[in-house]
Amino acid sequence: MDYRSYRSKKYKTLEMLGPEHEFSIVDDDLKPLPIVDLIIKKLCGRIKNSINFSGFVFGKELQKHVVEFKGTTPFQSPLCFEETLYTAILQISDILDRFGAYLLGTGMHPTLSLAEAKVWDHQGRHIYNALNQIFNLRQHGWLNIQSFQLNISYFNEKEAVKLYNHLINVLPYLPAISAASPIYDSVFGKFVDNRLHFYGINQAKIPSIAGDIIPQPIDSFTMYKQKTILKYSLDLVKVNAPACIVNKEWINSRGVIFRFDRRAIEIRIMDEQECIKADVALSCFIRALLRGLFQSEEINLPHDLLVKDFYAIKKNGLNAKVNHPQSSTARGVCRYLLKIAYEHASPEERSYLWVIKKRIDYGNLSEIITKHVRKRLQKTNLTEAILSVYLELIAKLRNNDLFI
Repeated sequence: MDYRSYRSKKYKTLEMLGPEHEFSIVDDDLKPLPIVDLIIKKLCGRIKNSINFSGFVFGKELQKHVVEFKGTTPFQSPLCFEETLYTAILQISDILDRFGAYLLGTGMHPTLSLAEAKVWDHQGRHIYNALNQIFNLRQHGWLNIQSFQLNISYFNEKEAVKLYNHLINVLPYLPAISAASPIYDSVFGKFVDNRLHFYGINQAKIPSIAGDIIPQPIDSFTMYKQKTILKYSLDLVKVNAPACIVNKEWINSRGVIFRFDRRAIEIRIMDEQECIKADVALSCFIRALLRGLFQSEEINLPHDLLVKDFYAIKKNGLNAKVNHPQSSTARGVCRYLLKIAYEHASPEERSYLWVIKKRIDYGNLSEIITKHVRKRLQKTNLTEAILSVYLELIAKLRNNDLFI
């Protein structure tokens, strides 16, 4: 993503939200359609990586059946965020109608076969070729993951480091609310958040790239660059990685990274949700929570504790047993974090926090999908149960409606 205004204007810490959304293009049988290049060519006469519309950008991803949506500029207002990106969904959905195609959210495509997935083979393919050379892209952690990434502005190095360290302490608990990937290969996975499972192992050949997903605290940009970027870059050089993926800040696959090129912190740990409203709610929750934590003293929880809690939540969601000082369950920790967020939210942010409360009380999207599919299994087979639920999710995205 290239938010030019991040570079041209120095925003305050927590002032701006820069969302990135990933959706599959599917037909009415959920078959993934690798037609992103064809759609772009149809719209502008040639194949390129993205198209600028009024207020938003529509672009390619690694997979030819996956598209990215983002604003042309970051958003200060959550309402503007929702209106702009929902307009984007409607506009692109109308275009996809001509192809007999639909947009599908959630963290993983539920029925995709790796053999049928195709990798982008136009401009920029040298990067994917380089990654494939090292890691082999034909695995779920590359070809079947859809994340909701959130960029949050920072003002200077001191505030950025403080923000990053506070984020580390809440990062393991976010998937308890944002998990949305219960099914892949047409079966239930072993995790509540299967996307994060595959995300954590897709670069196992070079462990320093993803680390434990939950980063270690830092005291400066220099420390971050030396302990993280330099470390994985040297490891890439050892395996003769092409230069196009060495010394790149975006190669870092931890759950939160610095994007120095846009003066932002990028959160990568969340699954894509069922609709834009749910993504906006997560953004409001995180920004309000960080606003509250930013006003408090920095207390770093032990890294081992955070990693263990992250693994437990990835596997068991809101019902996970954790070691947090505020609660022994993920649901309890999330309620504690929501209380902080609510106390420090703006009126506009607060108007979205009911969505987070619903998620905490009744289940994250992954848990809700699981309940619906299992209920329909009482009357039909698994294939038909998955299809009926995910067709509803397609409608939820187009109508900007929550699946609760």
